[in-house]
Amino acid sequence: MLNPPIYDNCDVAIIGAGPAGLAAAIRLKKLGIENVLVLDRESEPGGIPRHCGHPPFGMLEFARVMRGPSYARRLVGEARRAGVGISVRTSVTMLGAGGGLTIASPQGNGELTAKRVLLSTGVRETPQSARLMSGARMLGICTTGALQAMVYLKGLIPFRRPVIVGTETVAFSALLTCKKAGIKPVAMIEGKSCPGTRWPFHNASRLLGVPLFVETRITKIIGGNRIEAIKIIDGKGNARELACDGLLFTGQFTPESSLVRMSHLLFDHETGSPVIDPFGRCSDSAYFAAGNLLQPLKMAMNCWREGRKTAQWIAKDIAGSLPDRQ
Repeated sequence: MLNPPIYDNCDVAIIGAGPAGLAAAIRLKKLGIENVLVLDRESEPGGIPRHCGHPPFGMLEFARVMRGPSYARRLVGEARRAGVGISVRTSVTMLGAGGGLTIASPQGNGELTAKRVLLSTGVRETPQSARLMSGARMLGICTTGALQAMVYLKGLIPFRRPVIVGTETVAFSALLTCKKAGIKPVAMIEGKSCPGTRWPFHNASRLLGVPLFVETRITKIIGGNRIEAIKIIDGKGNARELACDGLLFTGQFTPESSLVRMSHLLFDHETGSPVIDPFGRCSDSAYFAAGNLLQPLKMAMNCWREGRKTAQWIAKDIAGSLPDRQ
């Protein structure tokens, strides 16, 4: 059931309805935990895979190759069939001691107390402003997540000939999204001396006819209301100008840990994640964490697997059979 009454007590509250959160919720129900509630600020559950209209998803989880939206729907469907409560358009605004949560939603503001809370809020890409790259906020500049939301959820095409910045795995996801939408990237650029992803993924740019420039950085963004070109320079000092109508920033993921930063939980400033013990338990023993919040760049199936594993620890903790935090 979507959007059940939320201002009450529950056994486990899960913040984030992506693969880790949904997998944990399903597993908890199968382990006999009665009242499991998933909270997500988006209008639909499913997490980032909802935006990824390409394979491969689902090979480990469902023994088949799926596109992102189908995979997300399958996870949500399994959660609903298991009896998991899912509340969308619901933002947790504060983490309180002992599992007390402050919540805001269209239904109103209130408090929810859970025996245990699982933090599975995922990651976010670093935008232009956070990369210390100067320039006006022109039309045609976005991140992969924004592109995928526009293409797959809203049917919008933000540009036709962009330059893709970055070569992590998500950059090649962006290439597939561009191909699906009929967008033809001008180039991919990478500041390091080699692509940021493993073979064979980095061959995708060559197979799709997109030039890949390594040891290359942007020196200037040109345009008025919309981007018109960029100036780049390589490691040998060679400069050139690339005409384009968009700039797509990919990767450089950081944990979505704003709630943790504002809370009483111990926070690791080096990793940007909450401090956990070997069981995924935070400094307040009512809280656990899983998924990309702990280590960005995990694939969906790895988040799914970690969510299931953490669910088992949570169930044991509720039963009193998990070792005390040291």
